Amino acid sequence: MTLTRWARWAPLMAGAMLMAAPSVLLAHGVSVGDKGYIQETFGVRLMPFLYLGAKHMVTGYDHLLFLCGVIFYLYRVRDIATYVTLFAVGHSSTLIFGVLTKISVSPYLIDAIIGASVAYKALDNVGAFRTWFGVQPNPRTATLVFGLFHGFGLATKLLDFEMDPDGLVQNLLAFNVGVEVGQMLALTVVLIAMSYWRRSPSFLRRGFTANMLLLAAGLLLVGYQLTGYFTTHA
Repeated sequence: MTLTRWARWAPLMAGAMLMAAPSVLLAHGVSVGDKGYIQETFGVRLMPFLYLGAKHMVTGYDHLLFLCGVIFYLYRVRDIATYVTLFAVGHSSTLIFGVLTKISVSPYLIDAIIGASVAYKALDNVGAFRTWFGVQPNPRTATLVFGLFHGFGLATKLLDFEMDPDGLVQNLLAFNVGVEVGQMLALTVVLIAMSYWRRSPSFLRRGFTANMLLLAAGLLLVGYQLTGYFTTHA
């Protein structure tokens, strides 16, 4: 599959993978092996936690889908950097704050909001809010606010693993740096693919369809997370 086709059908492929693996959707993704390491390790472990943070972001389909929506119609490097920075600030703030203050809520509800952020961005990209309500929400503010929820989602999950207090701050900072490194790596791949697709006449013609697929993936995430919440609280 060429990069152009990959970029065009990435949202659809993501949705198909989500449907094929519903068990993954019912909690914020941290593998069993990583969970065991986090629970059993002690002391300062900078490089392992940096790796875990990068791995989480690279494999974090919810974050990547949202970022795909954010950069979908951004062409200038400065604009992309601005929005990615806003997302990183929000994500980092609540990740660190949530773990250090031990503020925790249901990961299902947080992940449902994260799924809603994907759906929101898809609708924003096609101008749905201006059509429906006559007003366009500030995209920078929305990116920052949803970044806060994305970070809080992972913080909630990390609290369930009861990280060892010895070296907690250092390990948490290393994890957060890893998240940002992973985000840049994943974003680079997405931008390369998008740049190829944008050179094709099909980009403007099929941009609406791609965002509808992104919307479907976001709603699918919301549905699975709410199903998990009501199932566990029945």
